[in-house]
Amino acid sequence: MLIAIASTDGETVNEHFGRANRFLIYDVSQGNMTLMTVRDVEPLSTGDKNHPFDQERLAEVAEAVKDCKLIYCTKIGGRPRQELEKIGITAVIGFGPISEIFE
Repeated sequence: MLIAIASTDGETVNEHFGRANRFLIYDVSQGNMTLMTVRDVEPLSTGDKNHPFDQERLAEVAEAVKDCKLIYCTKIGGRPRQELEKIGITAVIGFGPISEIFE
């Protein structure tokens, strides 16, 4: 199973889904996590707290992670979460070392 992790430092889950400009893609199988690739994206958020939801931007981010079943991030808005769920991706909210995700 592939998972996506929003991380600024490559070691911790420490980024908001909408602010992420990259996702670390891990393959998780038989209790092991292997970093497969890093996928750069244009962040969903424009930085304006009152920005309208942008379906096109979300579609671009979703395309980058469409083969993942889970996305780990520190926060995600309700609408992006719902849209990801429609394509079979579950957002997991948390903060901490990537190495501890499946301990």
